[in-house]
Amino acid sequence: MTDADIVALYWARDEQAIAQTAQKFGAYCRKIAMNLLGSQEDAEECENDTWMAAWNSMPQNRPDKLAPYLGRITRNLALDLRERQNAKKRGGGQTETVLEELEFCLPAGDHTAQEVESAETARSISAFLRSQPEQARNIFIRRYWYCDATADIAKRYGIGESKVRVTLHRMRTKLKAYLEKEGVCL
Repeated sequence: MTDADIVALYWARDEQAIAQTAQKFGAYCRKIAMNLLGSQEDAEECENDTWMAAWNSMPQNRPDKLAPYLGRITRNLALDLRERQNAKKRGGGQTETVLEELEFCLPAGDHTAQEVESAETARSISAFLRSQPEQARNIFIRRYWYCDATADIAKRYGIGESKVRVTLHRMRTKLKAYLEKEGVCL
């Protein structure tokens, strides 16, 4: 089924929408959740919660592309679940490492200030990424959006892990400089 067909099922409140979504996007959403949570059981729970969230949100939304829509729901649910858990005791996923890597080039401050500046920071990061070469941008997104391991990224793009690590380091350095130039407080 096409994305539009599945969305039409949601709008018609047809329960086949969930089955079709799970069939087409289940592995994709599980991978996102697994990378963030490090637990198969938690990833499956998050996947099921994604279908429920999609069911509840579709009457108000009509996404053109379901993969990014569902990916974002899954990622947010996984981050929320991870926040509720003590990730270090449960083994975590790639998240701790990913957040530590980005720590030096993202804004710091109190929670309220971060919320106010987050939309502008997100726009700046998006503009920065659009200005980068495609492979470097994709490597960055695979690591920091999908939380893929560097070995998985290297395999995906047919390059060495060291090239992935160097690319990520250079991108973080460039991102920091870009954000400073844009006036984002780091």
